Amino acid sequence: MDMDIETSKPPFRKANYLERKIDIERRADGSVVMRNLNPLLPVPDSLLAPFRKWAAEAPDRTWLAMRGPSKDGVLGAWDRLTYAEANKRINAIAEALLARGFDQSTPLMILSGNSIEHALMTYGALLAGVPAVPVSPAYSTMSTDFDKLKHVVGLIEPKMIFMQNAAPFTRALAAINIDGIELVTADASLGTAYADLLATKPTETVETSFKNLNHDQVAKYLFTSGSTGMPKAVIMTTRMMCVNSVMPKSMTSTDEVTEPPVLLNWLPWNHCFGGNAILSNLTVAGGTLYIDGGRPVPGAFAETVQNLREIAPTAYSTVPSAYTMLVDELEKDDALAVNFFSKIRSLAYGGAALSQDLYERLQQVAIRLTGERIVFSSGYGATETAPTIMNVHWETERMGLLGLPLPGVEIKLAPVGQKMEVRVRGACITPGYYKNPEKTRDAYDEEGFYCLGDGARFVDDNDPAEGLVFDGRVAEDFKLSTGTWVSAGKLRVDALASVGNVLQDALVAGLDRSYIGLLGFPNFAACRKIVGDESLTPEQIVVHPKLLGLLADGLRAHNKTNPGSSTRVERALLMTEPPSVDGGELTDKGYINQSVALGRRADLVLKLYAEPAGNDVVVAAAK
Repeated sequence: MDMDIETSKPPFRKANYLERKIDIERRADGSVVMRNLNPLLPVPDSLLAPFRKWAAEAPDRTWLAMRGPSKDGVLGAWDRLTYAEANKRINAIAEALLARGFDQSTPLMILSGNSIEHALMTYGALLAGVPAVPVSPAYSTMSTDFDKLKHVVGLIEPKMIFMQNAAPFTRALAAINIDGIELVTADASLGTAYADLLATKPTETVETSFKNLNHDQVAKYLFTSGSTGMPKAVIMTTRMMCVNSVMPKSMTSTDEVTEPPVLLNWLPWNHCFGGNAILSNLTVAGGTLYIDGGRPVPGAFAETVQNLREIAPTAYSTVPSAYTMLVDELEKDDALAVNFFSKIRSLAYGGAALSQDLYERLQQVAIRLTGERIVFSSGYGATETAPTIMNVHWETERMGLLGLPLPGVEIKLAPVGQKMEVRVRGACITPGYYKNPEKTRDAYDEEGFYCLGDGARFVDDNDPAEGLVFDGRVAEDFKLSTGTWVSAGKLRVDALASVGNVLQDALVAGLDRSYIGLLGFPNFAACRKIVGDESLTPEQIVVHPKLLGLLADGLRAHNKTNPGSSTRVERALLMTEPPSVDGGELTDKGYINQSVALGRRADLVLKLYAEPAGNDVVVAAAK
């Protein structure tokens, strides 16, 4: 048990974690290689083998559930799909694809968001040995030039595109070349009706395809965020997904029988986290997934709250901003909180660090209503790693950890400039990028470790078992004009934590300047609540005296404990324009590309450093 756990507090609800057993190899070149000595659980032969197992052993268990259409402001009832019924539909879809001559060379592209039909098309493709290509709906519905969608279609050359309905994609379809591509819609509004695929009668061809499934086949092409150019197609093999599906489970005891996982989750399946770590891994475990139509944004989170009134998940995973909204609801609604915590074995977060304050608030509700604390976990990985290669698999009160290696991989920390870069080798690592040999070659070091580009460091150099923490992106670091290095990633996280809800994100400026400045993306919804005026426009928010004062106070508090030139923020400027997807500022995962965004907003950088400072520039000199 970690030294930072307060023994005076109530115990943690049992999570059945195995003992940490980490081998540490410290090399002469300064690199450190880590391996988990716990054994990897048996790996499935294919992604369909576990599915068919559950269809036979638990045919009436719900695999997926999704709400039907809302009416008069009332959420629709849950439509449930059992493993047995899903198996029939998957076989029919696979037969329809095989009858068209589809194979590894004829990918199926999916443009729509999460849905039961999306999942069935994916698994039908997997059974037929056809690569599935889920594409971010933002490329089709939020873009104005559709350049990323055009790039994806041109690279993948799909033979079929599935859409839940055609209406949201009308403009996008008109912008791409769809000659020779069969369009399939669930609402039968365009092209082939999805129902026609389900009406296909399976033949022995499907069983032959099932028997021929192997680990070397491409299961998916998943696209990177495109933060440094056009998105790259990550080759996602069946081996990667099968191995990764048992890696986290390998760190929990199998001695005790527990009920199959029940999840409520919104994370998009075009991301590796949602599509693999949630949908695929849950399916391998024979669990039930309730597809959450809510989102952690104002106006859309109410559906998530209502879902959590009805569904008691065994685990819950989301982004920190969602926990911020959830804890507000849990603190004021005991009935909701009792249901939420009733079956929870663990909570998890990803995408950013969870603040200690938020952690404490969540635990206070849990303790008050259950008498127990709930274990919080976090994981680390990338699309190229299928995704999870490290996670927190022990009881700890410390948030913001990357964790420790999972069984099945080797983690190397390699010296790069001022940082130790995370690199990984193992069976869950991609063989490369589709049709991109140059990027593939550059992605690995001389030992075959995939280079993630993230810096990491031990919480305690003398006790590596305490885990690793994020230490910024290797490429984001820069020097001030004094020659002092600035760790932009860590500074950004620390600065955001110091200003509360005023900022949603920020750009760290200061390359070749004498001091650090921030360009801030305001949390507009929170700012309006702080001021008490929901009618404020973005232009009014970025110059509002109260908000600028709060920002200044927060940064001064940060500077008081971080007085060095490499950590002190001297100026800040709020921006009205959110991060641009088309401009390459915002990755599909919601991360901001610092260098691209700073280059695109060079005029604001000049304004930030102009002398004298404008009235809308916060000067955060310590008082």
